[in-house]
Amino acid sequence: MRETIRDILRLIRWQNLLFLAILMWVLEKWVVVPLLYAYGNGLPEVLPPLILWMLILSTVLIAAGGYVINDYFDIKIDRINRPDRVIVGETMSKPTAMRLSIGLSAAGIIMGGLAAWLCSSWTLGIVILLTPGLLWFYSSAYKRQFIIGNLIVAFASALVPMLLGLANEGMFLPFLLERDLGPLYSQLQPVVRVIYVWLGGFALMIFLYTWIREILKDLQDQMGDRELECRTLPIKLGELWTKIILTLMICLTTGLLCWFCFGLLPFPHTWSSLNVRYLVFGLIIPLLCVMALTWAARIPSDYRNAQRLMKFAMFLGLLYSYVINAQLCA
Repeated sequence: MRETIRDILRLIRWQNLLFLAILMWVLEKWVVVPLLYAYGNGLPEVLPPLILWMLILSTVLIAAGGYVINDYFDIKIDRINRPDRVIVGETMSKPTAMRLSIGLSAAGIIMGGLAAWLCSSWTLGIVILLTPGLLWFYSSAYKRQFIIGNLIVAFASALVPMLLGLANEGMFLPFLLERDLGPLYSQLQPVVRVIYVWLGGFALMIFLYTWIREILKDLQDQMGDRELECRTLPIKLGELWTKIILTLMICLTTGLLCWFCFGLLPFPHTWSSLNVRYLVFGLIIPLLCVMALTWAARIPSDYRNAQRLMKFAMFLGLLYSYVINAQLCA
């Protein structure tokens, strides 16, 4: 029984799911709520905690179902790239994995649909309904296609902050009406746009960070991907050109972070400010280290190390929300 639970936890990538849950909670509490106070004339939290946790649980369940179905379709590749980590087809049968994936995805859709209904947001419900299908088609077909597989994973990851935007927008008017503040709706509507701009900035960064990490995974998994005739970036263009593209993407991400910090954020831009120091040490330097490790990589384990560092860089990117919270509440 203990081994079964351990296999399921490995299969659903519990560490990634924990990061996903923390990401959503942090963006809501450290970004959205301070924005409401700062730009909404002291408007308190709009999204009830119950709906927030329902939305988080829905996202985690759908992501878990996606991880399971990904391993279901990747048995042959994983037996070549990481034979010691194969679960589906070894310790867990394929029919069991399929039922687990469907069950997790269905539970996520039901939970997310209920949260969308409570938020009065049809758009949120449609996004939650379509996401498991997107992950299914990615795992079954698009993952092996040139570039499009990376784009789908990056896009699905970038949707996470926007789910919070849709939920808060859906709750905004009912929240005001409950407190007899309906006449202020048109005046406070720009606050919703501000929330979308900030969450959109995080979504763009998540998109680029995830895309970079997916390319690193393709570099690591070349052996199995080549054996099964996948059309990933390293196989189609070779390692050198893939590293060049990865470098350009890291430079683009760094440039956007600087533009976001100095061009958009209404915070102090001196070296003594927390915002600038975290930009340099918490965001830019880790990305440059990933780039250096990528160019030095020669074997799959080297790319695995670069990928792990990219995960850490993503975690540091999440902590940037605390910097925003501290600046907004200053």
